[in-house]
Amino acid sequence: MRSAIAQFLKYLATERNASDLTIKAYREDLFGLVDYLENTRGSVPHPDSLSPQDLRTYQAALQQADYARTTISRKLASLRSFYKFSMREGIAKNNPAKPLRNPRRQRKLPHVLTNDEVGRLLEAPPRNSAAGLRDRAILETMYSAGLRVSELVALRERDVDRDEQIIRVRGKGRKERISPLGSFAVKAIDAYARKRVRDPKTDSLGRDAPVFVNRFGRILTTRSVGRMLEKYIAKAELDARTSPHTLRHSFATHLLDRGADIRSVQELL
Repeated sequence: MRSAIAQFLKYLATERNASDLTIKAYREDLFGLVDYLENTRGSVPHPDSLSPQDLRTYQAALQQADYARTTISRKLASLRSFYKFSMREGIAKNNPAKPLRNPRRQRKLPHVLTNDEVGRLLEAPPRNSAAGLRDRAILETMYSAGLRVSELVALRERDVDRDEQIIRVRGKGRKERISPLGSFAVKAIDAYARKRVRDPKTDSLGRDAPVFVNRFGRILTTRSVGRMLEKYIAKAELDARTSPHTLRHSFATHLLDRGADIRSVQELL
């Protein structure tokens, strides 16, 4: 086993031109199996004598030792590569690592703001400037309707129905949906509209004019919205993981917490 691993590592270095770090990772992964076999069997068998069941037992031992799922997947990938080489060189007849399945990746729950944290964020922009009123309206709209940043900057005046408190959203794949717009968001948009910077070219678009504009009166970019949000996240002293998408996750979570049907929430997103 050791000599076969040594041949494989030499092959990686000379024929595959693998980096030192890559070779080091393969060496640690493969000799991890060697150490396991020595400790459990008292000896290290020839690579050709190992079966898929032997490697499954090794995989189970890694899981019991609380190795991360990504680490176990990497070790299994190293074994598959080693056995492909061994079969090509006539060292092994079969690849016992091939039938092994990687452990399922653990899905992390999205970061969500509490109601109090959302309130602090929405109150962060100043009320005494056009930029502050715009930023407050942006945050209210994103949270109220669960919008992506790209959907927010694509909003046009004709998409906003203030009387019905709804907006038409153009989402991914040119799909359109109707989303609710809370009364606070409507009031914030109206307050901003009275103070917003005017640009003749933009105003000439009429109902096709963007709802939110930059300090020159032109259409906002997603990057500028992201920078704006970062500023208010820091001001409100929120978790550094908070991102534009956090407002979207918070919108959905708070609806579900208030008893909304999950299918209805999915349709709003």
